[in-house]
Amino acid sequence: MARKTKEDAELTRQRIITAAREVFVARGVSRTTIEHIASHAEVTRGAVYWHFQNKMEIFHALRDQAFLPFIDQLDAAMLDETTEDPLGTIESFFCDIIRMLSEDLATQQTYEIIMSKCEYVDEFASVLQKILNNCQYFVDKFQLIYERAQLKNQLHPNHNPAALAMDSHLFFSGLLHMWVKDTTSTIFRNNAIQLIKNHMQLRRVS
Repeated sequence: MARKTKEDAELTRQRIITAAREVFVARGVSRTTIEHIASHAEVTRGAVYWHFQNKMEIFHALRDQAFLPFIDQLDAAMLDETTEDPLGTIESFFCDIIRMLSEDLATQQTYEIIMSKCEYVDEFASVLQKILNNCQYFVDKFQLIYERAQLKNQLHPNHNPAALAMDSHLFFSGLLHMWVKDTTSTIFRNNAIQLIKNHMQLRRVS
């Protein structure tokens, strides 16, 4: 019975996160209340507060569901020091995110919320700082991969791994923002994979 209760609680928690994601997309984060989320999830406000202290905790939970798999993927890539193509590791990482956005509605909605449905002011100012910290995490990982590529003579001699890492992060962040906004798939969504391949090819020694 205890196990069943724990499973039920987790199902309710996930239902709340799913409802919040859908309401955030429709209303925006600032215009969404706990009451809106509870109503959409078909649970009581008390049930929401049992699992989350406030709206910001729910935001963090749905964000982690979308981001953590990619962080795990990058960490796994960093542990593989035997790859003969470090630049391909970065390319595959970027392409996998685009494919996930294309195939998984929940991930797509989460990125839309983070990039265009949330105002990072008041209590959400701390969320923005966390996002910036995560950006630095990715830059640091990319730099290490570029350093491996340099050791394997994959880079042009005048390329600096730290500069390339920041450039790739800014390139992909910009691409993600435009991908989310290109709802008609006429400019960026259909060309995202090729744009990534072009970006990485420019780093390779001919």
